[in-house]
Amino acid sequence: MDTGTQRTAGSPSGAAAPRLVSVNVGLPRVADWNGRGVRTGAWKYPVDGPRMVRALNVDGDGQGDLAGHGGPYRAVLVYQLASYAYWRRELARADLEPGQLGENFTVDGLADDEVCIGDRYRIGQAVFEVTQPRVTCYRVGLRTGEPRLPSLLVSHRRPGFYLRVLREGLVAAGDAIVKVATGPQALTVAAVDALLYLPGHDRQTIARALQIPALSPGWKASFEALLNAGHGPGTTGNVGLNPASSAPAPAWPGWRQLRVAERVAESADVVSLRLASVDGTPLPAAAPGQFLTVRLDLGEGRLPVTRNYSLSGRPGGPEYRISVKREPDGVASGHLHTKVWPGTTVEAAAPRGTFTLSSGGRPVLLISAGIGVTPVLAMLHALAGAGSTREVWWLHGARHSAEHSFATEAAALVDQLPNAHARICYSAPLPTDQIGADYTHRGRLSADYVAGLGLPHDADAYVCGPASFMTGIGTALRKYGLDAGRVHTEVFGAGPSLTPGILATDLLRPHQPAGIAGTGPAVTFARSGLTTNWRPADGSLLELAEACDVPARWSCRTGVCHNCETALLTGTVSYRPEPLDPPASGNVLICCAAPGGEIVIDL
Repeated sequence: MDTGTQRTAGSPSGAAAPRLVSVNVGLPRVADWNGRGVRTGAWKYPVDGPRMVRALNVDGDGQGDLAGHGGPYRAVLVYQLASYAYWRRELARADLEPGQLGENFTVDGLADDEVCIGDRYRIGQAVFEVTQPRVTCYRVGLRTGEPRLPSLLVSHRRPGFYLRVLREGLVAAGDAIVKVATGPQALTVAAVDALLYLPGHDRQTIARALQIPALSPGWKASFEALLNAGHGPGTTGNVGLNPASSAPAPAWPGWRQLRVAERVAESADVVSLRLASVDGTPLPAAAPGQFLTVRLDLGEGRLPVTRNYSLSGRPGGPEYRISVKREPDGVASGHLHTKVWPGTTVEAAAPRGTFTLSSGGRPVLLISAGIGVTPVLAMLHALAGAGSTREVWWLHGARHSAEHSFATEAAALVDQLPNAHARICYSAPLPTDQIGADYTHRGRLSADYVAGLGLPHDADAYVCGPASFMTGIGTALRKYGLDAGRVHTEVFGAGPSLTPGILATDLLRPHQPAGIAGTGPAVTFARSGLTTNWRPADGSLLELAEACDVPARWSCRTGVCHNCETALLTGTVSYRPEPLDPPASGNVLICCAAPGGEIVIDL
């Protein structure tokens, strides 16, 4: 691909001293996009005369989505005249003008392959420091009417960059741009952008990037994730963009028949199923905390249903154990409770998930409520089986003993750990329940109760249970002083969506898409319990999910950012456009993928 040379191509001034050509501002507005309202500050226009530049932006300017844009490290966005000339030729667009790519400063000079992270410049009265490349999202495509642009800016090495304001002051079009300091490590904007978004991720260069004090915290975190992840066995993908890439590749593709070897009632409404291979060979080891996806044939001409269940047994054993709570009107849980017995076979995809126990010696907090106990119980098994000397806190909440699954099993495991503490909370104990014997605290396992336990501040916390429970406990742990990156939660159902800038609407349950039913391959959204048939007009798997109101996460919509990366439980996909950096093995970027046949994705 001919990306041109930024130093001279399209530059009207060649080697002339760089200057500020245009100052562009615009306040956030609501734009129409695919029938939805998008709050965005992408509409920026040149202004006359000087403007004051402050720590967070230029006077008269605003960012529509402060989660993805803005803040001190992204106060001012810069783009170059030479790149505008390049895109006019490349896209055959004569209408591209300063400000249209969302930048505050349009400049003559300062090419992305010349400017380095950490360089400092004086413009007018203000002084700036280069902090990071532009993070492209779909809104630059919305503003220009070119949906491919987020991907093209990266693949053609022309992202533009952000400045931090070191000294506030007035600036104006025509001001000279004077370099006052050179950043360490000599890593250009284009090189740093490619280091994160394009294949390769050279470890030595990543280490150099992390030595640049000016690099923004978000980019440092991505590079630290890449550096720490290394290249472990079976791991693929870009962990700097999506933590899910840190998981090993699935142990087998598609569905596999597993036989129910044993069935055990754990409490009044929970049953455990021990699953074995049909041929008697040991099943591949799963990491403590991972889940198993099961597809159930309901018979009688009904469509199969697909559900995720955390593995609750001892990791590394020859068989798997799942534990299922009977839910009111639950189709899958009802089937497993009433129709599945020893000798029955079920279909399962390989164990998945990144809610897994970390290695090392830090203290561990295992916190659960109700059936949320299952993944953390597997972690407790792993710690006991390894004879761990880590400090372990086992915190569990239930209504009473009749609904307290695995009470005896968990107590025995805690007793095997020399530095373990157990706290059991019953919110409505039975008359026969005895404090000190059956439970340790009368009341809910609440945020206030957890915050008052004197937990270690350097712990890794694993929290599972109802959504409100996880939110409350997670917030309490972070306020208590735990590092936010060490507070992990596991969601059984559909996860939270990420739709940057989209105005809030009423949440709808997942449903079949409107219009004529498709006749193409079946697409199953496993967590949402929905199967629908593909239609060519659906565009991408992300667009199909949106048509079905299935929660999804996305930002660029062109295969760059990996926010949409999702486990592909079974089947194959094709891409258009091809992602710049492929997802992890067994995953899919739904924003630019279409099914290659029947598929199941973890949404």
